[in-house]
Amino acid sequence: MTDRGYTLKAHSQKELLNQMEPGTFTFRHNVKVKGSEGKTVNIPVDAVIQPKTAALPHLPILIEAKSAGDFTNVNKRRKEEGKKMSQLKATYGEQVVFVLFLCGYFDAGYLGYSAADGIDWIWEHRLEDLDQLGL
Repeated sequence: MTDRGYTLKAHSQKELLNQMEPGTFTFRHNVKVKGSEGKTVNIPVDAVIQPKTAALPHLPILIEAKSAGDFTNVNKRRKEEGKKMSQLKATYGEQVVFVLFLCGYFDAGYLGYSAADGIDWIWEHRLEDLDQLGL
């Protein structure tokens, strides 16, 4: 992201997510969401990027990195992303942008399941797709 003019800067857990400084990104950030029984829980997100053009308050883009050496493992874990997305939407609304960064073997079944949950993806060999997210 630094080659796109972004700065690596941790976002404080004490600040609201929609107050992340424009033009910054961080890795492995705990995002607060509504959990079961109305309790707030943290879910880890691999990369959080606030577009340079964002006018605060603005939710940053959330990216989950996934790597798979074969088709079997991804289908065992595909519900994890859907649960994360539903928690994010319940907390932040439909406008949340949560995408998968995929490397390896992901079949149509996995991709269809993700799409049904409202999750889009970017392939590791097509980084130019980040442009579609306004990055």
